[in-house]
Amino acid sequence: MDKIKLFVPATLLALFGFVIAFQFVDPAPPMTLTFSAGQKGGAYYAHAESYRDYLRQHGIRVEIFDSAGSMENIERLKSGAADVAFVQSGLVSTKTAKTGVLQSLGSMYYEPLWVFLRQGVKAQFLSELKGKRIAIGLPGSGTRVLALQLLSENGIDEKNSALLPLSSLDASKALIAAEIDAVMIVSAATSAAVQNLQQNTNVHLMPIKRAMAYTRRMDSISSVLLPQGALNLAANVPATDTPLLASAATLIVNESMHPALQALMMQAATDIHAGSSLFSTAGAFPTAQYAGLGLSTVAKNYYKSGPPLLQRYLPFWAATLVNRLKVMLLPFLVLLIPLFKVMPPLYRWRIRSGIYRWYEEIGKIDAEMMAGYSESLQLDLDRIEMEIRKVKVPLSYAEELYDLRLHLALVRDQLEQAKVGVPDKHRQRRNQS
Repeated sequence: MDKIKLFVPATLLALFGFVIAFQFVDPAPPMTLTFSAGQKGGAYYAHAESYRDYLRQHGIRVEIFDSAGSMENIERLKSGAADVAFVQSGLVSTKTAKTGVLQSLGSMYYEPLWVFLRQGVKAQFLSELKGKRIAIGLPGSGTRVLALQLLSENGIDEKNSALLPLSSLDASKALIAAEIDAVMIVSAATSAAVQNLQQNTNVHLMPIKRAMAYTRRMDSISSVLLPQGALNLAANVPATDTPLLASAATLIVNESMHPALQALMMQAATDIHAGSSLFSTAGAFPTAQYAGLGLSTVAKNYYKSGPPLLQRYLPFWAATLVNRLKVMLLPFLVLLIPLFKVMPPLYRWRIRSGIYRWYEEIGKIDAEMMAGYSESLQLDLDRIEMEIRKVKVPLSYAEELYDLRLHLALVRDQLEQAKVGVPDKHRQRRNQS
């Protein structure tokens, strides 16, 4: 009972401290995430589905929205309509980058620019497409932005050429049907549009022979090499090593996206994009390079040290819970350490106070016996003895309790001697002295 009376207030104090500290704990990560991808059938959408499958294993539901492309994805992120999206590198304006509203998780893979020509169209340089019918992607797509930049560098615009706003799939069908002369597509080799075009004998892939010159003039693109036969070994497509231009597919998040979800997205990115591809070796992606936008703090830590320690060994929900509650560790230690130091002495004091408090009354009775026997002293001793018999102490303190009883018995003996007139030798000595 003594322990309960002592430790219950201490426990309540600790709980009160936890309640106060809990007010400063970060909110739990949401269990849903909105992903703005590209067109259905495109590489962005396919990769978004891979992220959805990965995050589902950790209890996160991902809702995927299709879009016209990177520019629409950026607008969704800025407005808060999406949490995460694929964005072609080089498309986030300097003004947007400075606001910090959008942050990058890094580059996930190369996105080559494919320039396919219909049969009969001969061109070695983009400048030779002047006057042609060219599909350059839908408004809001990254393909359109890059295509307009490249064509402008070569003196091609809407005044001297037909620049058609077609989706990649519609453009591939139109080119195969010879309704247009050229199509420019920024997409992975696995996209449906690229697959349709590279398998058709009525179109051919145009090499970008001055690729290095473009990379010197535009820092958001890279020069890559498509090896001979990489698209189709049996048919030897392409027939020679083909230089291409490529941007990078970057994963962009709204700054409000929960850090725990960002860390989980980074793990998903490694799982999905770390393999080799036509244009990169295994382990080249994801990377902090080519992002063109400031990395989030979570991404910086990930590229430096890997996944958060807790997420390496614990399920996602457990890791996030422990990480959120770590802020409570300090008040816990502040309360717990003093309690560990104070409680044992306090407990000993409480037990012994139930014993030692009777010595004061026994001492008074002993002093009053100097004047001789008194019935009131006898009654006081009887009362004290009854009270002492009610005292319960742990076995470790039993010796002190029995010492108290021995002292009480000694005073009782002296009182009995005073009652019958037997001199107390010890008291006589004290009187003589």
